[in-house]
Amino acid sequence: MGLIEGKLANMGLRLPPVHPYPSPNRIPCVQVGTILFLGGHSTARHPLMLGAKNTGKVGLEVTEQEACVAARAVALQILASIKALTGDLDRVKRVIRLHGMVNSAPGFERQFAVIDGASDLFYELWGPERGAHARSAIGVAELPRRSILEIVGEFELYP
Repeated sequence: MGLIEGKLANMGLRLPPVHPYPSPNRIPCVQVGTILFLGGHSTARHPLMLGAKNTGKVGLEVTEQEACVAARAVALQILASIKALTGDLDRVKRVIRLHGMVNSAPGFERQFAVIDGASDLFYELWGPERGAHARSAIGVAELPRRSILEIVGEFELYP
């Protein structure tokens, strides 16, 4: 077990199974040089860790706190995808950027707080020098399969 997986274990967390994508035309992540591009990881495709909800509009059917837990669960999915491709989470040199999309009810304006569920986990694992990242968080009217949120990102790897 590597350093990052050890930190997860000390936090009482573990990686979920990597969800197979339904079509061979897309995969969870693609490595180009030392940059890893993560495709959309969302809440509605399979059961989530942490008892997180899978579907609904934040601010109507899902509370901000429930959505934040879902974002943390999606961050674990992202980590599982990274490990599946690289073999070791210790290969991550830094988190570069996250882009979060939140299925928001009209008037809900705290998308940033929801996506903090993912950002905070990466910050806890890699600290301020490697875990702090550029980020955007937006509200959208709909997401596929009524997902609560979807996150994409970029990570730098050690060669």
